[in-house]
Amino acid sequence: MNALEVRGLTKEYPGFRLDGLDLTLPEGCILGLIGENGAGKSTTIKLMLGMLTRDDGTVIVCGQDPAAAPAALREDVGVVMDEAGIPASLTVKQVGKVMRDVFRQWEQETFDQLVQRFGLPEKKPFGEFSKGMKMKLGIAIALSHGARLLLLDEPTGGLDPVAREQVVELLHEFTRNPSHAVLISSHIVSDLEKLCDYIAFLRKGKLVLWEEKDVLLERYGLAHCTEAQFRQLPQNCICQHKRTPYGVELLVYRAQVPAGLPVSPVTIEELFVFMAKEAAE
Repeated sequence: MNALEVRGLTKEYPGFRLDGLDLTLPEGCILGLIGENGAGKSTTIKLMLGMLTRDDGTVIVCGQDPAAAPAALREDVGVVMDEAGIPASLTVKQVGKVMRDVFRQWEQETFDQLVQRFGLPEKKPFGEFSKGMKMKLGIAIALSHGARLLLLDEPTGGLDPVAREQVVELLHEFTRNPSHAVLISSHIVSDLEKLCDYIAFLRKGKLVLWEEKDVLLERYGLAHCTEAQFRQLPQNCICQHKRTPYGVELLVYRAQVPAGLPVSPVTIEELFVFMAKEAAE
């Protein structure tokens, strides 16, 4: 079963158009939504939550249209956005009390454990939290009300490397339940490479690719050659290339590469950079 199904999702603003987006997220999986600033990641998540009205297309979240069942969606989906929406005067302890009235399945013990795990101060007002501390609190709330799906918009932004690793561990723990799933957007591609089963790449409102991470890593590779060697290579093996002071660096289709050209593994970050260049041309 799919936790999330998006078909033909379209939203237009002056100077920007999210153009016919198709995405699927199976249960038990984590989908990484990659894109430069302004690519449409936050707009996509807000449309999935029913926070924005779509111009066209369909969105099914946990079996429901968010526009038709917003109250049920609130229970099933844990959300972390850039702005937490928590009053500045509230302490962590007070936030826990408020959330007990917001969510029917609020898990105070889980929340308290996560607050301790993140090392959050319980008596300090939220308005005095750093950006990283605010993000940690948002993640703790999202994981403490029995959600089946997490929609996380740049949740590792502002976190130090140790805290980012904590988040990675928590999300892996969350998806050990086969009925759970996570969509996470980030420009920190190294985090997504550790986390994700699927990768989707948005550029200027268009979906450049959506695929299983392991398939992408198997399909593509990196190669280096001289200018003369580059001119002799069959074009069907080259996805993208760039010239460097040391020759030509290639993103290649592994299955099409002729014998004799060494190919090394590509990271998702390297693939993202090459794909961004390809989409811009």
